[in-house]
Amino acid sequence: MTVETTPSREPQDAHKPVRSGDAHLRIVGAAGLDRILRPLHRWVWSDARRRGEKLLKFAQTEADGGRDIARAAERTHDALLRRLYLRHALDEQRHANLFRTRGRAILREVGQKREDGDATFDGNFFSPGERGLDDLQVDEESEGSLLAFLHLSEKAAARRFAVYQEVLEVDPVTRDVFVDVLKDEAFHMNYTLSQLKRVEPKKAGWRLWWARLTRLWKGYLRIASAIANVMGGIVLAVQYFVILPIFALMAKRSAKKELPGWAPARDGGERSLRSQY
Repeated sequence: MTVETTPSREPQDAHKPVRSGDAHLRIVGAAGLDRILRPLHRWVWSDARRRGEKLLKFAQTEADGGRDIARAAERTHDALLRRLYLRHALDEQRHANLFRTRGRAILREVGQKREDGDATFDGNFFSPGERGLDDLQVDEESEGSLLAFLHLSEKAAARRFAVYQEVLEVDPVTRDVFVDVLKDEAFHMNYTLSQLKRVEPKKAGWRLWWARLTRLWKGYLRIASAIANVMGGIVLAVQYFVILPIFALMAKRSAKKELPGWAPARDGGERSLRSQY
């Protein structure tokens, strides 16, 4: 007797090839605020030294993210997710190498480092890299919350990288680096969403909304911290240049009223020897 067995198939969405052209168009069409700020992005990336330093920061962020995702691969009990996480971690490491190599090449062309007094505006708030993985505690996340966080993080990074490669007409080599990285980001964005729907089909929408709220809250904290730093600097400047001179002037006027030399003792001097006053 022969028994016909049907081979188990993995979800098609997990390994379905993503055509870079279609993914690129989809991402660019949804870039939103980053596309509105395209002139600002173009200015941020126009300076060669700033461009090189930003690429080195991107490399560090990608490397940190790769280590977090490798840790997620160690924790998961899902064989398919482990395989996808490992591929994701390898992609992040490759991105780190691409950004690091290109950043160092640019800095070699313009000079290794700027002088301490030659600080320029980095524009990290307007042109961040794949920010967020450094704020993620992998060991404290469930499978669904981790996939939701990764999906939104990869989606935001893909949107930004799509804009960056559009504004880098002055540096075709760096633009090609972003084009290469963008293909992987599109795959990461798609596989995390499909796996979230597979792992937690009933809670996928709720997980995404909670992850969005968490990102909004962290964004609010970053903005509030930046505003607090500015306000603190303004308050200290007002105290130093406005309030402190007033007290110094009042102290000078009071000092003029003091008689020079010894002053006569007040009445009750005998008591003063046995008293604090």
